[in-house]
Amino acid sequence: MAKMVLLPVLLSFLLLPFASLALTQDFCVADLSCSDTPAGYPCKSSVSANDFYYHGLAGMGKINPLIKAAVTPAFVGQFPGVNGLGISAARLDMEVGGVVPLHTHPAGSELLFVTQGTVAAGFISSGSNTPYTKTLNAGDIMVFPQGLLHYQYNAGSGPAVALVAFSSPNPGLQITDFALFANNLPSAVVEKVTFLDDATVKKLKSVLGGSG
Repeated sequence: MAKMVLLPVLLSFLLLPFASLALTQDFCVADLSCSDTPAGYPCKSSVSANDFYYHGLAGMGKINPLIKAAVTPAFVGQFPGVNGLGISAARLDMEVGGVVPLHTHPAGSELLFVTQGTVAAGFISSGSNTPYTKTLNAGDIMVFPQGLLHYQYNAGSGPAVALVAFSSPNPGLQITDFALFANNLPSAVVEKVTFLDDATVKKLKSVLGGSG
């Protein structure tokens, strides 16, 4: 009998942390004048319809000449209305030959919706290192699980455009090539952890702006 009484009490303690995360107000538009925190930005005291509207994805962003692609974000920093809502968006434009190199979003899963052109995309599982790849055409979507290495590149003969949704207002971004070669980590260390030779490491550092 005592065990039966204790079970609901135990369950209530297990559920308590999750209950504390429940939405207690309709929204929390980010106050970008304050610092971001692991729980998001503080709420702005006065809001309007403009806080829930963003026109920034209507046009193409600035193409990076190295990767021949532009990623235009609508994260909380650009779109304060998504603060605390577990969602954000971006626009991806790729010229012929454009590529978004292997990268991860540590804080969110990604859903890619191709609206123009042909995009080759894929991700790599963390356990078995199995690649999952597809060629996507206009109207196709593909999901990339949170934190996993993935890529996209233009596999067609014309420009490619995609709209992207994330399961976080600030999903984060780390591009593997830039993380390895665009900083001052000593070449000897990079060679040791990547199995690349000295000439290759120094060439990549030169291309990506690294030193050391």
